[in-house]
Amino acid sequence: MSYDLYIKDPATGETLRSAERHDIAGGTYAMGGTTEAHLNVTYNYGPHFYRVLGEKGIREVYGMIAWSSVPVLKAAADKLTGERGADYWAATEGNAKAALLNMARLAEMFPDGVWDGD
Repeated sequence: MSYDLYIKDPATGETLRSAERHDIAGGTYAMGGTTEAHLNVTYNYGPHFYRVLGEKGIREVYGMIAWSSVPVLKAAADKLTGERGADYWAATEGNAKAALLNMARLAEMFPDGVWDGD
């Protein structure tokens, strides 16, 4: 199971796309990159997200304008220790931190969009 996280156009609800491909990846990824504002993150990191983001976990950013989520995501990542491990699926703080930083990177690419997911 996983979270499918999207940054969408606030007016149309369509998932935003960039002019250039990016390689921000999570539990799934597109070979050669993608232009879509999408990130898949395993539920395995959920306990860490609840601890550093609050009672909604990663869902705390749903409905948030992307640019305003960047400091929230980075502050949450700063509360976690360790580095991303070789096993993406391991529920480590380092892996959860890497996912939050990937979300922040995506938000920086699509600052005027709105987070959506599940």
